[in-house]
Amino acid sequence: VQLVESGGGSVQSGGSLRLYCVVFGYTANSYSMGWFRQAPGKEREGVAAIDIDGSTKYADSVKGRFTISQDNARGTLYLQMNSLKPEDTGMYYCALAWNGGSWLDVGRYDGWGQGTQVTVSS
Repeated sequence: VQLVESGGGSVQSGGSLRLYCVVFGYTANSYSMGWFRQAPGKEREGVAAIDIDGSTKYADSVKGRFTISQDNARGTLYLQMNSLKPEDTGMYYCALAWNGGSWLDVGRYDGWGQGTQVTVSS
């Protein structure tokens, strides 16, 4: 499986970005997916996830600001990020999981993208 992220960039506080993750090689709607981020010196943390049934989950820190969605026909996962804050800065990764488990468990995911950098300045 290959996952390719894009859409990162540098914005000022309060701005918006939309991240994209294209999945190559697997049939859409047969796996769960998530977005994670990692700031320098910190552990990778879950941001949002979407299950096979379309249900979504969000970290408390992004609820009401970020929206995860997917287009199965295009094999693409999205993360719409609004009202960005400096603490949202980090490398953002998309990940794919074939099996069940906690969406926050990094070890659950079977495939990862290379990451796209998001920088929010105050």
